[in-house]
Amino acid sequence: MKSADHIVALRRDGDRIAHGAEGRLDCSVPSCPGWSVADLVWHVGVVHMFWRMVASNALAGPEAWTEPDRPESADLLSWFRNGVELTATGLAELAPDARAWTWGQRQDVRFIRRRLAQETTVHCWDLVNAIGCDEPIEQFLAADGVDEFLDEVLPGLSHDLGGPTQTICLRARDSGQTWTVSAGAGSIHVTRGAAQADAAVTASAPDLLLLLWRRHSPSQLQVDGDIAALQRFLARGNF
Repeated sequence: MKSADHIVALRRDGDRIAHGAEGRLDCSVPSCPGWSVADLVWHVGVVHMFWRMVASNALAGPEAWTEPDRPESADLLSWFRNGVELTATGLAELAPDARAWTWGQRQDVRFIRRRLAQETTVHCWDLVNAIGCDEPIEQFLAADGVDEFLDEVLPGLSHDLGGPTQTICLRARDSGQTWTVSAGAGSIHVTRGAAQADAAVTASAPDLLLLLWRRHSPSQLQVDGDIAALQRFLARGNF
């Protein structure tokens, strides 16, 4: 997936969040226990603000970050929409390989574009699911999200990589992609393609992404092999 496509996805799904949240700010979000739609909009908007400041080098990293005051409910959506536009426009004006702080393996704007696209698309799914719509994540964006989760998110954010290793095979029946990931003993190793594994999950790329982000449970998907190994692997992503 091209870096410019991440900005398109960010803008589109940010707009979908804003549109879906209209008149529904008090609704609960089942996939984010304890959150209302207003909480979701605030969270995504703050994440956008943080990363656009980091990308522009207005912020050196989280140590210097101070969360802004939350707008009143009447002003929340206009604040959010303005933030989406500022973020998408600002990232588009920066070179993808421009240096910037990140918690990932790459220290550049390309990482930030991708991270914000994926953050926004998963929370867009949370929102549309909360309001009763059935709108799956786009296949190409979901497959890119599985890549990002395995390559960047899990090794970069997990505090639970110790102990025995689990090897899991993820098969996307729609895109034809396969990932085999081993996590444990303090590290993560990912290969593209099938290999011997403790458990294999076969589903669409969007459903695999939602499994990794703990929006779906293994019982909702086709799992072959050791379900306990899969559950232990998934627990490593409880950030």
